[in-house]
Amino acid sequence: MKSAWVTVLVLSTATAATARAQSPDSTSLPAHYWPRFGFGFASSILLHEAGHILTAIAVGGHPSFGFDKLRPTIYSGLNSQLQPHKQFLFSAAGLTVQSLIDEGILDIPHSRGGAIERGMLGGGIGTTLFYLTIGRRGSVSDVDFMARTHALNATEITLIFGGVAAMHTIRISRDPHYANFFARPRGDGGVDLGLELSAR
Repeated sequence: MKSAWVTVLVLSTATAATARAQSPDSTSLPAHYWPRFGFGFASSILLHEAGHILTAIAVGGHPSFGFDKLRPTIYSGLNSQLQPHKQFLFSAAGLTVQSLIDEGILDIPHSRGGAIERGMLGGGIGTTLFYLTIGRRGSVSDVDFMARTHALNATEITLIFGGVAAMHTIRISRDPHYANFFARPRGDGGVDLGLELSAR
């Protein structure tokens, strides 16, 4: 009987090791990883834009699509001088939607760590990082528009959205389901970290 328990223990340990080696936190690159990651990333961006559109409609705006210096832009159809509160809601909607989606992914119990999910988390954190750094100022910057309504200043907006993104980043880095999230897995089982510079 003792040998049967030892056999069961050995088999369960081997099975767990095999399952762990094939789990999403493995450094091996699953088939179709990058297309799925890209789909998740693009979905996060599209949901950001959908947040703007639906909020504009909800507050009585007439959203439209156009270009600002060749950059695709969604306009609220609101007069930001006469309706600053509504304009603030429109401008905040994109980052808020992405933050809520990321929070849901990190909170709602499910099988974690898939490529699409990682892409969505990357899209949410990446968009926030963009808007709080190089995209902070500009004629169509969400952060700049929010600050122009005088509901919050740019520093307060940065602290709010940056704080949420920082907490999501910390949670991702501490969850084994998202191992190597901030690294690029290679097909040979290794990972690439940092920057790759090549001379031409």
